[in-house]
Amino acid sequence: MKLSVKLCLAVLAMYLAAAIYGEVQFRAAHARDATPEYNQVHLDSRYIAPCAEHWLGTDNLGRSVALRLVQGTRIAFHVGVMTSLIAIPLGVLLGLLGGYFGGKVDSVVVWLSATVASMPGLLFILAISLVVGKGLLGIYMGIGFTTWVGVCRTIRAEVMKQAGRAYVQAAKTLGYSHLRIMFRHILPNVAHIVLIQFSIRFPSAVSTEVFMSFLGIGVQGEPSWGVMINNARMRLWQGVWWEMTFTTLAIFVLVLAFNHLADWLRDRLDPALRCER
Repeated sequence: MKLSVKLCLAVLAMYLAAAIYGEVQFRAAHARDATPEYNQVHLDSRYIAPCAEHWLGTDNLGRSVALRLVQGTRIAFHVGVMTSLIAIPLGVLLGLLGGYFGGKVDSVVVWLSATVASMPGLLFILAISLVVGKGLLGIYMGIGFTTWVGVCRTIRAEVMKQAGRAYVQAAKTLGYSHLRIMFRHILPNVAHIVLIQFSIRFPSAVSTEVFMSFLGIGVQGEPSWGVMINNARMRLWQGVWWEMTFTTLAIFVLVLAFNHLADWLRDRLDPALRCER
């Protein structure tokens, strides 16, 4: 394993640890029915630059930027995981059906994929979020139900290749059911695509959530990275640079680590690339 990949895994482990810590802090505050520390207002500590007491400074209400960044990491992992749990199973199922059965079933899958792909993604997410309501649930459903097309197309193409291979023909000759062939025989041979798609979708979902929260449609009452950027942008002209800087840096490092990991997984798990090497 390359040193750069090990570094990416270490960075992602740090983000995961921060998300877990943020979840514990969030749950503990709600169990006590108290205002979480990261939302507590301290007007006498407003606009403190990074120092020994406040490593990443404080915002316009005296709240710790570091603690709020941790909670933003928690929300980012919630969004990345939950939207993947919606989009990836849906894309895998439709891709399996279309690639295995072909014919009319495949035509329906292709038509559905093309229809969803032709819709403006952001507007579709906004519409779902507005129907469901502001908050994380709307974000989960909006991103999850609009980003499965890429997964479906990739899985469908690979399943079409696998369906003509000898082990599938042998399974059909032995009288195995279609469901058994698809899920017991074909799916394990395309599982590497699911892992690669997750590593690609996760940072994409986080970036979308940041933009949605920046517009005021996403997370409410919690320090999402998008909310923090929206709050910080008006204070840049006053010289309060730290909230915007550290939030942007946190997003950049997370997306960069996932993108590099996705490239490495593709190189290692994609059979076509393995053959070229």
